[in-house]
Amino acid sequence: MTTLFNALALLLVAAAAFAYLNHRFLKMPMAIGLMVLALLSSLVLLELGKTGFKPVIGIAKLVDGLDFSTLLMQVMLGFLLFAGAINVDARRLGELRWPVGLLATLGTALSTVLVGATLYWLLPQLLGLHVGLLPCLLFGALISPTDPVAVLSILTKANVPATLELKIVGESLFNDGVGVVIFITLLRVAEMGTANTTASHTLLVFAQEAGGGILLGTALGLGTAGLLATINNYQVEVLLTLALVTGGTALANYLHTSGPLAMVMAGLLVGYFSRRGHMMSDQSQDYVDKFWELIDEILNAMLFVLMGLEMLILPLHLSTILAGLAAVVVVLAVRVVAVALPLKLLQVGRRYRSGRHTIKMLTWGGLRGGLAVALALSLPNTMPRELLVGMTYVVVVFSIVGQGLTIGPLVRYLGLAEPPAEDEGDEASRADLHTAELPGKIHR
Repeated sequence: MTTLFNALALLLVAAAAFAYLNHRFLKMPMAIGLMVLALLSSLVLLELGKTGFKPVIGIAKLVDGLDFSTLLMQVMLGFLLFAGAINVDARRLGELRWPVGLLATLGTALSTVLVGATLYWLLPQLLGLHVGLLPCLLFGALISPTDPVAVLSILTKANVPATLELKIVGESLFNDGVGVVIFITLLRVAEMGTANTTASHTLLVFAQEAGGGILLGTALGLGTAGLLATINNYQVEVLLTLALVTGGTALANYLHTSGPLAMVMAGLLVGYFSRRGHMMSDQSQDYVDKFWELIDEILNAMLFVLMGLEMLILPLHLSTILAGLAAVVVVLAVRVVAVALPLKLLQVGRRYRSGRHTIKMLTWGGLRGGLAVALALSLPNTMPRELLVGMTYVVVVFSIVGQGLTIGPLVRYLGLAEPPAEDEGDEASRADLHTAELPGKIHR
């Protein structure tokens, strides 16, 4: 318990210090600034560690003692997804249900297969690394979802058109859950062995995870919204939403359903009914919004600092870094296909017409983050775990730092940047898409 407290204390102190330095001097988006400072600190600590500096060894032990995968997947992710979903306008997101739904399902599945198959062929040819098809597919599953935490933290600073922004945010919320379900399904196939796994069993696992998660989230969201409608006490209302996330995540784990999908559905429904049905007073709504914004900011800061400090314990060899750079190219190339194909299918069916530069923005704005690292760290030692974790880390760092820093310039280069709101009328037009401040400060 003392070790856990010390580790959390280290993360909070580092997050607060880095957040101050970033806000005071670097002025980067918080996610990027925190990760850059944590990475730089890790490099300095690594050099000090080579001299036998004891405090560095102690810090490395604290970071190593934290189970990153369990901490994110079973504790932090539910809070982060709920905080993002509760502030998204479900009505407007519903109008984009076809592009968002197809990108999150077909796009994620297609990306998983294409990334896995390409790396299975490329790694032996390019670097002489022979990795099995199933591990490559698992890498495809963990790296294909765009991370909602990274997207919400970075994308909303770039003055992206509001409709396109909602499309990217909506996709990231749902493909996150879909990607986790695909990953878990493939991992169970790997654990049981392909010879002992049937197609019907695989489909059953997928249906239980995905369908069960959506049904559970719907039930929890509607039930909590109904309870919120019967009271007017902001302390109790905040407590109900907190209980929804903690209890709902635990229940999803117990039922072996997708906790991420459950929390997204619950957040969307609670956010929709509390606002559209005026179930909460203005005071209660303000307290609930600010509570979840604060929870999101704290967990977000800790997550990106922890990702940076992971450099202290990750064994990154030259071959791993080269494989990671190859994966960066493959992931981006496949992302173009995984975005373009669903949107073209919708255009053929005349259900949707994509806007100008939509494919470019969805491709470059599809950031990877802590979810991919957590899934990679959950891989068993029977897999080429060290290689896959290292590749994942390289892709994530490039995504957050490289893509994150260039999204704003890309938006301006493509002529998509919206001018900052100058009066209440401009602010009101953006409120149609976001009912409250999203994590990452999407203003009303």
